[in-house]
Amino acid sequence: MNNNHFNRRNFLRAGIQGGTLVLLLGRAQIAQGATILAVRVWPAPDYTRVTIESDGLLATKQLFVASPPRLAVDIEGIDLSPALRELVAKVKPDDPFITGIRAGQYAPGVVRLVVDLKQPALPQVFNLPPIAAYQHRLVFDLYPTQVADPLQALIDQRLNEPAPRVVAPDPLGELMAQQAQKPASKPLENATVSIAAPATSTWARGQNDPKTVPPIVASTPAPPPAPAPVPSRTDRLIIVALDPGHGGEDPGAIGPAGTREKDVVLSVARKLQSRINATTINGNPMRAFMTRDADFFVPLQVRVQKARKVQADLFVSIHADAFTTPQASGASVFALSQSGATSTTARYMADKENKADLIGGVNVTSQDAQVARALLDMSTTAQINDSLKLGTAFLSEIGGFAKLHKPRVEQAGFAVLKAPDIPSVLVETAFISNPEEEARLRSDAYQEQLADALMRGISRYFARNPPLARSRQT
Repeated sequence: MNNNHFNRRNFLRAGIQGGTLVLLLGRAQIAQGATILAVRVWPAPDYTRVTIESDGLLATKQLFVASPPRLAVDIEGIDLSPALRELVAKVKPDDPFITGIRAGQYAPGVVRLVVDLKQPALPQVFNLPPIAAYQHRLVFDLYPTQVADPLQALIDQRLNEPAPRVVAPDPLGELMAQQAQKPASKPLENATVSIAAPATSTWARGQNDPKTVPPIVASTPAPPPAPAPVPSRTDRLIIVALDPGHGGEDPGAIGPAGTREKDVVLSVARKLQSRINATTINGNPMRAFMTRDADFFVPLQVRVQKARKVQADLFVSIHADAFTTPQASGASVFALSQSGATSTTARYMADKENKADLIGGVNVTSQDAQVARALLDMSTTAQINDSLKLGTAFLSEIGGFAKLHKPRVEQAGFAVLKAPDIPSVLVETAFISNPEEEARLRSDAYQEQLADALMRGISRYFARNPPLARSRQT
């Protein structure tokens, strides 16, 4: 017994020194009793995410086959369960990436999932540790191999709009219409009209005797009408990036009645989008760019990068957060701070919002930490000053019909506001944790009021701070 114990200890020590024991123990721990709790599919134009939530860490092996495109993932230490079979039915026909998912017991203790794809993709498979309401999550992210240019999409949208219909003037038609509108002094008998007469002849309308009616003489052909001016298609496109907070795996704050922040803010953003797209500033059309236009997760840095890629003139992040007590109420507007938060509430809000990546689920191994860090450190004083002006305009408009939590723009280190060259604000439309404000946020009429107020704030800002006069072909 003692010898066996001694030999086992030597074997374990050798395994540790050889670097193999950690893998063996990890596999054993993974294989013990992992239960699938939920499966979710999040389709979106940017990418599709598949999430498998379990009560233990899942070990996987994956293989991507290019033709036809499909991803095979072997999940070790589990058996095929009804929860995993639900994945098959969760794929929607309009999913831009996934054709379907097949699940089967590949070997004892090994379940194979095959994700059939509609197009070539760049798959990422990774695990997320427990956080908030989630336990362990196994994630498949399927990204397109060719990413569309969002700025070009906005330009194409502008070019595809029907040009205003311009009707060229018709001098002869106008002349005949004018004559027809004149009252006749007496009935016309035996009237004749000559339309095809030569240019040197006299056109007369009336009795056969030309003396009875003054002749209308056309001694020379009328010059062709000047071409109507064609509306310019190279106007300056003013772009406002709208950022509905949270989304997908990250529901945001949840109100007492179960209202999810991610749903409310997306609805408000869509209403504001329609108003922006119908507005012009000094003759230049405006367009709203949505960092997300459906229920999917977008990392904070990706939101900033998206706004910069479309060369946005403004960045407006829309939220409806919660506080530790239900009594907190009122709308707030935040800008970036380079020197700490202006209040305890602002610091609390920033810390809470900056954890969105942990809840939503970021593949840390795929991030370029150096690039992300550089982006976060490039905020400028000019950007912050312009952000404060925009935030002040918003507060002035929202305060006309709703309670304000603070009468001034607050500042803190919000990661999503750190675009160095775009005035950026975060609008907390209300506290969804307050039952009365939650009820208002669910109201379509109140969402319309919010969209109107934000639109007026944007217009007020541009009236005092005209967009930069850079040329952008549309």
